[in-house]
Amino acid sequence: MSSLSYRSSRPDRWTSPRPPLDANMRRAAHGKILPMEQPGLLSRLFGQR
Repeated sequence: MSSLSYRSSRPDRWTSPRPPLDANMRRAAHGKILPMEQPGLLSRLFGQR
């Protein structure tokens, strides 16, 4: 078994996570929030939600 270990100069993502984005920055990066299920044909025709 090897005794070598991996070292990186960059910190690990678990020890220094990214700060949370505010809503406007998230929308600019990923687009608007979409529903999990697309509305059916009748819902789209009659505008029901």
